[in-house]
Amino acid sequence: QVQLVESGGGLVQAGGSLRLACAASGRSLSTYNMGWFRQAPGKDREFVAAITRSGGSTYYSDDVKGRFTISRDNAKNTVYLQLNSLKPEDTAVYYCAASVSWAISTDWGTYAYWGQGTQVTVSS
Repeated sequence: QVQLVESGGGLVQAGGSLRLACAASGRSLSTYNMGWFRQAPGKDREFVAAITRSGGSTYYSDDVKGRFTISRDNAKNTVYLQLNSLKPEDTAVYYCAASVSWAISTDWGTYAYWGQGTQVTVSS
């Protein structure tokens, strides 16, 4: 079983940037496809980005494509999410998650392990 801890959230002005990190322990992160999700108050959890075990393939929601970048460093057992050109509507708690599915997935139900989340707040 893997444990995930997110960091890097904070308060930023619109147009600014943040870099989120998700550090894993207990098991090698290379075992898992990884994803980032977010949940804003009063809204459902939504997919943001995903990356395959090797880092060779990535996938993004239309809302963040071109602004966010997911990456991973398996040697450091860490996954990252670079957030650029942030908008107030990006405000949410951001979660990283690990999936044992072979295929990359946007469905949060296919992710077995979750971090506690990190708050991102974008002011206008």
